[in-house]
Amino acid sequence: MSRYGIENLPYGVFSRPNEAPRLGVRLGASVVDLSPLGGLLNQHTLNPLMAAGRAQWTAAREAIVGYVAAGPERIPLSDVTLHLPFEVADYTDFYSSQQHALNVSAILRPDAPGLPEHWKHLPIGYHGRSSTVVVSGTPIRRPSGQLGAGVFGPSRRLDIEAEVGFVVGVPGRRLRTDDFTDHVFGITLVNDWSARDLQAWEYRPLGPFLAKSFATSVSPWIVPLEALAIAPSPVQDPQPLDYLLPAGPAYDLRLSVEWNDTRVSTPPFASMYWTAAQQLAHLTSNGASVRTGDLFASGTVSGDNRDEVGSFLELTRSGAEPVKLSDGSTRGFLEDGDRVTISGATIGAAGVEIGLGEVTGTVVP
Repeated sequence: MSRYGIENLPYGVFSRPNEAPRLGVRLGASVVDLSPLGGLLNQHTLNPLMAAGRAQWTAAREAIVGYVAAGPERIPLSDVTLHLPFEVADYTDFYSSQQHALNVSAILRPDAPGLPEHWKHLPIGYHGRSSTVVVSGTPIRRPSGQLGAGVFGPSRRLDIEAEVGFVVGVPGRRLRTDDFTDHVFGITLVNDWSARDLQAWEYRPLGPFLAKSFATSVSPWIVPLEALAIAPSPVQDPQPLDYLLPAGPAYDLRLSVEWNDTRVSTPPFASMYWTAAQQLAHLTSNGASVRTGDLFASGTVSGDNRDEVGSFLELTRSGAEPVKLSDGSTRGFLEDGDRVTISGATIGAAGVEIGLGEVTGTVVP
């Protein structure tokens, strides 16, 4: 049974040769053109539909399910080009996996490992660069920058971060966690590429900057929230402040990371400490607004075990323990020509397994 059946139908934007981009949904290894449905579905981007709100999202999904059930033309994915499915307004990245935070602390600060004092009191995040969010398949050019005092050159410690992104549909400010499903349209998989040597030199005192802003890859598919099943909320101790309660919906998503066709990790999203609803509430708690097309990402997803981490910094202990790939080669960090694919799946709202898409990038010099 396909993970991309009628129970899923993630949205995307595609084009055929010499044709303009248009909306579609994935069905198996094919895409179904939504333009015959007209209106908000006859567009070149998801933004108009996303801005229309929850009632229109539900109506559109009902119309699409009926249309797909009637047997429209299926266009093989091999015959189309997939585009960025929405116009990105702003991009925010969080740091919400406790195990990832502990792993990074132990690797980079072995003399004082542990969580920052405020980590369990608020979802830590930073504002990224929306102009460098690119669709899966876009080559990732190795970034250059300062590697230390008086040293400038290409990053030697290029890494990935396997994440889940949440796409805002309806604008708002000072949102509560209960507002999450009225403002967030769906999810997408994210690879937040990271230059660890640039990051180590620049991040104090203001945090990530050029080590993160050169590229962030996203899947071409947006899975609507309606297709997802709700999982139990995480246990949080100490209890968060009132504006972060209730925790909001949690999701039991399973990710998979392939390095040059070798599966090296399966990060479990259910282990995340902070929920997306809490991230959205915190993001807007100071009066900041979100707009249609805003993307906020979960932060690196890492579980308790070595084969559940979402970065190669953790997987290889910052290069000290290289991983062996299926072709016999070993890696500490990414080399030119390396390809990384992050995919995902979950049991959806209909009780069957659904796919979350894939995000792929190949490093070029």
